[in-house]
Amino acid sequence: MDITQFVELSLGRWNSQRSAHHLAFRHFEQVTSTIDIIPLAVEDSEVINLCKSYNIDPHEAAHPFRMSWEGDSDWDEAETFQGTTILVPIPNPDNLSAGRLLRDRGYAETIPSIGKYQIQEDGTFVLLTEYERAAAEERIWFVNPNFRMRVSLIKTSEGSGVVTASFSSEIRSRAN
Repeated sequence: MDITQFVELSLGRWNSQRSAHHLAFRHFEQVTSTIDIIPLAVEDSEVINLCKSYNIDPHEAAHPFRMSWEGDSDWDEAETFQGTTILVPIPNPDNLSAGRLLRDRGYAETIPSIGKYQIQEDGTFVLLTEYERAAAEERIWFVNPNFRMRVSLIKTSEGSGVVTASFSSEIRSRAN
C-alpha cells in the first residue's frame, strides 16, 4: 500500500469509538465522535500555504485532505469538542511507502506540525510526530475497507514516558 491508496481508503465519514488512558491523571476516558475526511486539490490555497510555510513545493504533495471531527467525551459530560485540520502527505520519491505529513494543527499539541510516516508491509500507517513538549505515535490499519483501527501514544518530548494511550475503532458510515 502507498499513501495514495491509504488516503483513498480513508475518505468518507467515520463513526469512532475511542478509549483513552490518561496516565498522568490516572483517568480513563470514553469518546464517541464523527470524523469526516475529504480530499483537497493540490491547488487549494490552504494546501499551498501550508506547504510554503515549510518551504516545500506544493507539487510534491500527494492527495492532501481535510479531517474534521465532532464528538462527546465522558470526561466532561457537558462538553462537546470539534475541530478540523489540513493534512498534506509529501511522499519520499525514493520510497513511496514513506514520507512526511504536514498538518496545520497537530494531534498532541494544537500547533502546525510535520511528522514522518511509514506504511508497513501489512498496510499499517505509522506516523511519528515530535512537538515542542511531547511526541506522538499513531498507527492506523484497515480490517476491511469500512472498518479501521487506530492506536495513539502521546509520549514525553524525550520519548521516555507515555502520557496518554488510546485505542479507536472506526466504522465508515458514508463514503466520499
